Amino acid sequence: MLQRCLEPETLDHLAPDDPAAQRSRRDLRRVNRVMGARGILVRALSRARPAPPDRPLRVVELGCGDGLLMLDVARHWPGAGRAAHLTLLDRQPIVTAATLDAYRRAGWHAETLGADVLEWAADASASAHWDIAVANLFLHHFEGAALERVLQGCTRRADALVACEPRRSRFALTASHLVVAIGANAVTRRDAVLSVRAGFVGHELGHAWSATLSAEPGGVGKGSAWRIDEYDDGLFTHCFCARREAAAP
Repeated sequence: MLQRCLEPETLDHLAPDDPAAQRSRRDLRRVNRVMGARGILVRALSRARPAPPDRPLRVVELGCGDGLLMLDVARHWPGAGRAAHLTLLDRQPIVTAATLDAYRRAGWHAETLGADVLEWAADASASAHWDIAVANLFLHHFEGAALERVLQGCTRRADALVACEPRRSRFALTASHLVVAIGANAVTRRDAVLSVRAGFVGHELGHAWSATLSAEPGGVGKGSAWRIDEYDDGLFTHCFCARREAAAP
C-alpha cells in the first residue's frame, strides 16, 4: 500500500478566471464521466437515510466547485420528483446563475455559500443543519487535525456524511498518469497524480471519524449513534458513508 502523501494541488491556488483553471475544471468533468462519478455518488447517497417525506431533503456539498456534478445527481436522483434544498459551499464562487436555474428545473432549490470549510466546520454557533453533507474528491485535501475538524463539523451540522474520494493504489496511480489521453492540461495532469497519492484506502476515513467522535466535547455522535460504511466502488474511488441512527428532528 502506498503511503499517504498530501501536497498542494495547483487548481486550488489558481484564480477562478484563470484560463488554466477553467480548462482544468472542464478536464475534471471528463474525468468524472470516465470514473462514473455520478453513479458512484448516487449509490453512496442511497446509503444515507433520507429526510422525512413531509419536507424537502436538505443537502450541503462541501467544496462544490462548479456544482455540475451534483446537478447531474439531481437529474438522476432515485426519488425523482422529490424536492431538495441544496447548499453549494466553496471558498471560490464559481457556480453560475445558469447552473442554479438548471437545478430549479430539476426540482431542486440550490443556493451558494462562499466559505472556507474549516471556518464552516468550526462555527459551533451556527443553527443551519442538513440531512446529508456530501464531499466529492474533497476530503483528500486534508489530513490530521484539519481532516478531523472537517469531520467534526459534519457530526455537528449534518445527520449523514457521504464522501467519494480517490482510491490510493498503484493501479490508480498508474492510471492518473494517463489523463493526458483525454486531453488534460498540465494542471490536471499534475493534480491527478497528487490526488491519488493523497487518497484513502481501507478504513482510514473510519479511523479519522472515530478519532473525531472521541474528541468531540460531550461525546456527540459517539458509539452506536452512527452507522459507518467504508468501501471501494469502481476502479478508482474510495467511499465513506456515516449516518446518524437517531437523526436530529
